[in-house]
Amino acid sequence: MTALQNQDTTATTNTQSVKYGERSIADCELVTFPNPRPGRRYEVSITLPEFTCKCPFSGYPDFATIYVTYMPNQKVIELKAIKLYINNYRDRYISHEESANQILDDFVAACDPLEMTVKADYQPRGNVHTVVTVSHKRAD
Repeated sequence: MTALQNQDTTATTNTQSVKYGERSIADCELVTFPNPRPGRRYEVSITLPEFTCKCPFSGYPDFATIYVTYMPNQKVIELKAIKLYINNYRDRYISHEESANQILDDFVAACDPLEMTVKADYQPRGNVHTVVTVSHKRAD
């Protein structure tokens, strides 16, 4: 077998197996850690500029920047876990509205913040620009 044939075999084998990144994304959980300053009101802002999902009607890809802003209570969400969680949407057929709401629900379930807002700012498609903003405020 020549080196070129060996490379072709390796490339074919690699494309057929599940990659470590895909495994990490599939197995992701929203990991949290203790708030280093419980009792202090402060804001955490996270920008995720490479969000993708698929339109549930056409199957076309949708691209958005997701903005998450929250006031931690007892827990903070670990950033790598957020990255993996967000990448889990890339092959999902989900509407703009549902994706923003689902992200909020999952983040609130993970860290029980005092307040949280998720803003999904989608790239225009077909001359339509969509921004969905959803919020949560903890009942005291």
